[in-house]
Amino acid sequence: MAALGFEIVEYACLTDVGVRRSHNQDSYAVSLQSDEQAWKERGHLLLVADGMGAHAVGEMASKLATDLIPLNYHKFAALGAPAALRRAFGEANSTIYQKGSHNPDFEGMGTTSSALLLRPEGAWIAHVGDSRIYRIRSGYIEQLSYDHSLQWELARRQGLDPDEIEGVPSNVIVRSLGPEPTIQVDVEGPHPILPGDTFLLCSDGLSGLVSDAEMGAIVTSLPLQEACRFLVDLANLRGGPDNITVLLVRLPGESPPSQNEVHTTAHKPKSRRHNSVLFAEIPWPGVALGAGIALSLTALLFIFIKLFPAAITLFLLAAFSLILGLIGLHRSQRRESHPAQEPEHSPPQVYRRSRCKIDQTLLRKLIEAECVVQEYAKENKWQVDWESYQKHLRAAGDAYRSGDLFSAYREHCRTLAQLTDALRLHRAKEERFHPMW
Repeated sequence: MAALGFEIVEYACLTDVGVRRSHNQDSYAVSLQSDEQAWKERGHLLLVADGMGAHAVGEMASKLATDLIPLNYHKFAALGAPAALRRAFGEANSTIYQKGSHNPDFEGMGTTSSALLLRPEGAWIAHVGDSRIYRIRSGYIEQLSYDHSLQWELARRQGLDPDEIEGVPSNVIVRSLGPEPTIQVDVEGPHPILPGDTFLLCSDGLSGLVSDAEMGAIVTSLPLQEACRFLVDLANLRGGPDNITVLLVRLPGESPPSQNEVHTTAHKPKSRRHNSVLFAEIPWPGVALGAGIALSLTALLFIFIKLFPAAITLFLLAAFSLILGLIGLHRSQRRESHPAQEPEHSPPQVYRRSRCKIDQTLLRKLIEAECVVQEYAKENKWQVDWESYQKHLRAAGDAYRSGDLFSAYREHCRTLAQLTDALRLHRAKEERFHPMW
């Protein structure tokens, strides 16, 4: 825990090699400030990275990212959150690129990286690759980061949902730190922070196997440490083909009722926001000055051909246009010499949104998994804490009979956790592990 202004932020993190990998190429970092002044100047920074490359190359790349990005961010924090995050990612990318390009053994070196920055003005998101950042609030889980993957890029170009794209592997990424000398970093924010907000950062070893709704339900149901461990165990239960990293951070207080502030899906080709940005980027002062000059020249021509009434009208229009252009030019110069330190709060761009309400379907799915693993545990004589298992199973039954699906789901998570604790002990003894669920 660490100070968030006058309050407390709670966090939990865990990384796991998974079932099928020999090396863990994931990494994470948590940089929390210990006093109010440092919090106001820098804020709390949390990030995950998923390395790529043969042998230990990916492991090195992700470790460089999680070491360098917080260090560089603190160095540039006085520039403001957006500029500092871009500089931090950019310098980390340069270091990884140089290592990869100067040593043949490090060829193909790269890593994803997704960072959450919590500051007094709100939450900032900065990311490259397909490691994700979610926000859980008011019964919904919302993906705030855009996957820089081939699947998502094709979906964006075709105006489709990524799940509608077939025949394209979901883990092929189109942007990462390291392969190129420069990198484009997506930075969004500041998004408003509310009491009870929970943020989830993860590598695709989790998001590729556990649905958004399941993640939201688990994080909502369990304390953060339990939720972190259970999410990793759940991904391993489904085969664990990749490294798995989970980082959870929760703000104090209760989550507010659902609010309609969400801007869903970035896959629409155009939006009002895009049109307004385009409109704002037109150099209106220059256009007005050019129009004023053109009108003045036309008025002189009309005087030459003795069309005096039309010439007077054009001179008046030219003067008005020139005055507008000069005012706009003056304002533009003032904005450049006195840039705003931080933009105002903005609703986040939500790329996916799912309900994480616990219903009969979600509960039944969890119970089915529990039954499968329980049978396997008994057949293989695992050393399960059956007393604790039965205790949580009875509590789940009591909650279900009283109609409390939330408590029933939580207790069934805990019964399954007793089995996955035993699974971790026996997994290493098996020559080959098969997905159970």
